[in-house]
Amino acid sequence: MVRGTLLTMAERVLSTDELNRAVLARQLLLERSSLPPERAVEQVAGLQTQYAPSGYIGLWSRLAGFRRDALTDALLQGRIVQGWVMRCTIHMVSARDYPPLTEAVRAARRDWYARVARPAGVDMEALADAVRGHLAEGPLKQAEIQRLLAADGFPREAWSGVQLWLDLVRVPPAGTWGTPRAHVYGLAEQTVRLAEPAPSVEEGQELLARRYLGGFGPASVKDVSSFCGWTITATRRVLERLELRRFRDESGGELVDLPRAPLPPADTPVPVRFLGQWDASLLVHARRAEILPEEYRPRVFARSIPQSVPTFLVDGHVAGTWRHVDGAVRCEPFHELPYGASREVKEEAERLTEFYATG
Repeated sequence: MVRGTLLTMAERVLSTDELNRAVLARQLLLERSSLPPERAVEQVAGLQTQYAPSGYIGLWSRLAGFRRDALTDALLQGRIVQGWVMRCTIHMVSARDYPPLTEAVRAARRDWYARVARPAGVDMEALADAVRGHLAEGPLKQAEIQRLLAADGFPREAWSGVQLWLDLVRVPPAGTWGTPRAHVYGLAEQTVRLAEPAPSVEEGQELLARRYLGGFGPASVKDVSSFCGWTITATRRVLERLELRRFRDESGGELVDLPRAPLPPADTPVPVRFLGQWDASLLVHARRAEILPEEYRPRVFARSIPQSVPTFLVDGHVAGTWRHVDGAVRCEPFHELPYGASREVKEEAERLTEFYATG
């Protein structure tokens, strides 16, 4: 096999059901894994955690015997980090992945911010230097950082972009199950054990592409671009440097994949699984797997639902929503469920209720 080329094999056509099972397997949703939390977040290409407790729900659904303190300990010990990574969005990633993944998306994130949201007249380098100075003695609450920046003469809205010029992380216990408000920030260089030498941009890009395909593949170039926040052209250049195999989807579109990533049969049984807010398996970059049927997308993601809603899967597809109220997990199916599936949903909801109660 030659690095930087696609395997020259007949292009197998993968059905939508095969793609569904592939993503579910790689997202650890076909069978709960025994991986430790930091390796699990690497396998699934990070957990999107604008709402920190959703990371706990995500790992509970993916790991056998998972307890809340396993993730809290990983965060407190720095084995898992919460920071802005792909798509300028907060993710939980392993400490060893944080530096290369941040390097992989840094330029693209800054370009996006400059085009879309950068306040006029703000020198982002000067802003980053100011924040670095304020955090030199240790982490601070967001409100305190913003107060100090206002005293420096920077507009309040500039805070939203500073993390694109300065590597900041959420500092626990803020951003954990017990303290979900993630409002304490510190310098990554002070809280993350950075590898020496620092990863190159190219190394970071290649790792991120492999993480994505390992967690969500097989995928189109557009899918990889959407997840990573790169242009199509930039994405193609990264993929050209990797060893990949090639498939087609049912409409003839090209899909690329890692050489030995799992491809379960289309009829592989799928257990009921519960997902938290913003689970990345439901986002547009994974549409090909149809885990979230398109008719239900507005009921999960909409401007009127700023946090999205937790969902549950039946046979590998979103079949309803759930919420924890009055000490119990209550489910609202989108359609009538077969008796066996309804019973399985109830049993899994009871297990999740116990997880809320006991951790």
